[in-house]
Order: sequence, then structure tokens, then C-alpha cells
Amino acid sequence: MVESWVNSAERIGADLHLDLSEASGPGGRRAALTRALRDAVRSGRLAPGTRLPPYRSLAADLGVARNTVADAYAELVAEGWLTARQGSGTRVAERAEPLRRAERAPRRTPRMPPRARGPRHDLRQGTPDASAFPRAAWLASYRRALQQAPNEVFGPGDPAGRVELREALTEYLARVRGVRTEPGRIVICSGFAHALRLLFGQGQGTGAGGGVLRGPLAVEAYGLGFHRELLAAAGARTVPLPLDEDGARVDRLARERAVLLTPAHQFPTGGPLHPERRAAVIDWARARGGVVLEDDYDGEFRYDRKPVGAVQGLDPERVIFIGSVSKSLSPAVRLGWMVLPERYVGDVLAAKGEREAWASVLDQLSLADFIVSGAYDRHVRRMRQRYRSRRDRLVAALATHAPQIEVTGVAAGLHAVLRLPPGTERSTVKAATWQGVALDGLAEFRHPDATEPEMPARDGIVVGYATPSEHAYGAALDALCGVLPPG
Repeated sequence: MVESWVNSAERIGADLHLDLSEASGPGGRRAALTRALRDAVRSGRLAPGTRLPPYRSLAADLGVARNTVADAYAELVAEGWLTARQGSGTRVAERAEPLRRAERAPRRTPRMPPRARGPRHDLRQGTPDASAFPRAAWLASYRRALQQAPNEVFGPGDPAGRVELREALTEYLARVRGVRTEPGRIVICSGFAHALRLLFGQGQGTGAGGGVLRGPLAVEAYGLGFHRELLAAAGARTVPLPLDEDGARVDRLARERAVLLTPAHQFPTGGPLHPERRAAVIDWARARGGVVLEDDYDGEFRYDRKPVGAVQGLDPERVIFIGSVSKSLSPAVRLGWMVLPERYVGDVLAAKGEREAWASVLDQLSLADFIVSGAYDRHVRRMRQRYRSRRDRLVAALATHAPQIEVTGVAAGLHAVLRLPPGTERSTVKAATWQGVALDGLAEFRHPDATEPEMPARDGIVVGYATPSEHAYGAALDALCGVLPPG
């Protein structure tokens, strides 16, 4: 007889799997139960300190007498596998015999070399300081959201997302980013990549024929390779646009019907799209019947310049505005949004499906409360000050220890570009890796179809200054300066 997955979760926090298949052997069910429990402790399935079910509960689950369980427990207590104390029940011994044997056993897993354990200093772009997540304020919003949530919240959900969040975003984006919209034109998603999948297809070659958007897509000559790969998987061909100090050369748009831009803070080179080019890309969209995909990259983190409004505010019917909380709050909060022209709303909702399966409804309600209560504004202001301080420390360290290095793209965002002497990018990245410093070379972000001389390759590294914790940041800067090439 096999008794498996005995349901004692309410007592010990997890189901308990006991194999009593040898109950007909010597000693009967008591001996079989004793062996099964001993094997569970010896193998580590029952960890030290784990509380076992009371006699009566386990006996009822197994269909044995209460005394059978009591006798098995008593035998294992006598052997040192279990402990029993008045008021705390029966538990796995903290220093049981199998643990002492394990300590004497030789190590079988070879030690990992230092570089294989991960970088000592993570200066890669794209991740905020995880230690700065506003736990208390988020928990307060989550509790309020859970207490006030109507019963319908625990159903399948609306594919557009909770109206409470869409209403909060309507007000917030208008106030902070100059976005012109209404709740009915906002669709909640899990982030920028999810938004692209909804617009161009789900990675099954559908973008060329079955996506909301079709045809070739113009992109900036430098950008995230992951996004290009996602678009390619959906069947969307990307065409690089040249970049200069004023942003993307939108005057080079030709036969494309869509263009993807980061106008608030071009990634990775930095800098906003010039006002004349912002107007020009809207003129192009109107004349061509095209659409602008506006990635609001780092739109909330600015330090030395005035706020830059969204291009969407110039013509809401020609721009799809995409944002998320991955930088401002945390990538662990998988929430983003699309602000859509009216003509795309129905198709995007159809692409998303009838059931909300991408973004936690409770997280949506929590974010809505977080915004409406003012906690989100306070958090962004606090993080803006923190990241500005880090930016200043980076610039100061380079001025002192590597004055030959030009730093660009530091007026906003969470990263900087360090220009390097020609031919030194690859060796610098390699030296950084050997010293335990994780960072990205600028070449990683260059479109594979970008050609000279109009879209020249540039030697440089992209340094993210948001990821390290406060106490580790100074050491990370020292390590960075130590791997930079001399002038």
C-alpha cells in the first residue's frame, strides 16, 4: 500500500509524502511509518526544525491508529532524528545524525572560479537600485487595494486592465509627461517587450501579416538588441536611422509606415530628440499615414535639463506611447502601459485576448493607489536625487582618475556613455570582465545593418550607475577607473 502526498499542510506548511509500501513487511505499519519518516529526514526532504503533524492528524491522514504514529515518533526521538517538547510539538532535530554525516562527507561539487560566480560590481544598464524599492509604501498601497477590491477583481479580468489604474495613469501622464489621453485609450501590459508583442505578433512570424502593425519599422541606429530580435521573430524588418547630437535623423524616413523612437532620452547615446525633429516626425506620420512608437525611456529621471514632454502630446492619433515602472519602481513589478490612437484599441485588445493573463490585477490596483496617494511622485523625486548624486560621483571620479575619458548622455537617465580611444572598446570590456566589473560595450547596441560613414561605429562603454547598492558604489567606481585605457 502506498500513501502519497499526505495532506498535512495546515500543520507543517507543506504536503508530506510518505511511502508506506512496505507496511505488510516485518513490524507492520508502525515500522513502515518509522522507516518512511527516517528516510525523509535522512534525505533532507524534512529539513531541520520542520514541525510534524500531531499524532491524531497524521493518523487520520494515513488511516492508522493514533498509537502507531505515537510509537513511530517516540522511536525516532530516541534515535535522535526528532525532538519533542511540550507546547512546540514534534520537530526534526536541528543537528540530526544525517547532518553530521553530511558534514564529514567530502565535497563533490568543485568550487566555482571567482569570475564564474558573477560580477563583483554590476555596472550594466537597465536596472534600478533594488535596495531602494519602497517596501513600506508599496505594502500600504497593496493592503488598501486588497481591502477595497470588489469581488470582480478575483475573476478573469479586463484585457484593457483595471479601470482604476487607467484612470490614475490618465491624470499622472497628463501632469508629468504631457500625454493627452483618456482611460479608454490605455491598455495595461507587462512591459515594453509585451507591448511590442501585442503590436507586431507573438513571436511566431505573424508581424508581417497578422500583427496590429505591419511592414518595415524604422529604429534608431543604436538601441536595445533584444527589441530588434523580438521584432525580427515577429516578422517585422527593422531599418536603422542615423543619429547625431539632435537625436534620430527622422528626415531619413522613407517608405516605412512606423518608427520606434526614444525621444525623451535616446538609448544608449543620451539626449532628447530636438524639438524641430519632434515636429518633423509628426508631419511625416500625418503625410505618410504612419505611426510613431514612443518608448518613454527614462522619461522621469532628468537632472540638468528642463522636463521634456511626450511626442504623443503633439498628435495623439499618430503616436503610440509606451511606458512602464521597470526603471522608476522595479522590474519585478511587471506593469506597463500603451496609450493608443483610437483606431488601434480594438485590435490591441483582440491581440491580448479576452482574459487578462499578463499583469497581476492586485498589482494594478496597488499601483493605482500608489499613484493617487502621491507615493509614486515622492518615490520618483527621492530616486531622482539619489541617481543624480551617483551621476555626480561618477563624473567626479572620472575627472580625477581618468580625465582622458569623455562622458556623455548624463543630463538624464540611469547610465552614461564613456567615449574610448579608437580600437579600445573590446579590450576594455574584457579587462573589466577579468576584474569582476560587468558593463556593456557600445557596439552591443549598434544595429547590424548600420553602415559607414552615415552611421559610424563608435568606441565606448555604457555604464549603468543605478544598479549597485549605496555601500558598494564607491568600490565599483574605483574598479571602473582601474580598467579604462590611458589617454
